[in-house]
Amino acid sequence: MNTHATGAAAERSLNLVVVAAGTSVPSSTRMLADQLTKATRDALARHGQDVHVTVLEVRELAHEIIDATFTRFPGDELKVAMEEIGRTDGVIAVTPTYNQSYSGLFKALFDVIEPGTLTGVPVALGATGGTARHSLAIDYALRPMFAYLKADVVPTTVFAASEDFGAVTTAADENSLASRTARVGTELGDYMLRFAGVTAGAVAPTRADAGRGRRTDDDEFGDFVPMGDLLGR
Repeated sequence: MNTHATGAAAERSLNLVVVAAGTSVPSSTRMLADQLTKATRDALARHGQDVHVTVLEVRELAHEIIDATFTRFPGDELKVAMEEIGRTDGVIAVTPTYNQSYSGLFKALFDVIEPGTLTGVPVALGATGGTARHSLAIDYALRPMFAYLKADVVPTTVFAASEDFGAVTTAADENSLASRTARVGTELGDYMLRFAGVTAGAVAPTRADAGRGRRTDDDEFGDFVPMGDLLGR
């Protein structure tokens, strides 16, 4: 157990929101999201930290998302989902891959979320597709979108092709889906602990906002040094 897990942050359960944008039931996207959730739970448990998980199935919010796209007013279920995202300590976001990018519904959800909601929030990214040829979609599409939203995306991401599910592997296989999800879960757990102020961890601290570690739009250039001063040094 981590001896740093003390104080007010450690006395409460951390909140984790899982966004799964699969369209079928069952869905490989939800299966990947569940594996990432378990890996994150396990990582936090090793630090003695409880976590409360909220799973958002995007397909169940589809009609309200589309309505909000035109009206800018979320329905009751979408409003609750947005509130959950607004107070979370971490996000797992998983989408199926279409045309080498995220699904339109996945993107639409984040389009209707209030700007700044994900600023400084730890996020783990995952995607699914028929073949590994789509794996670069995470770096070409998802990562830039969440960088624009100013989320703190963990370094490792997971792409799962159809062949990854049910594959026979050993625990020592670093390329197996289980090993990759475990690595991402560990990184996200570390980010969430650092974000909540529970442990120093290995994650560089973000600028504090009301004690939660989030950056604010007002201090985006708080460390800016004029070029003249740099040259003078």
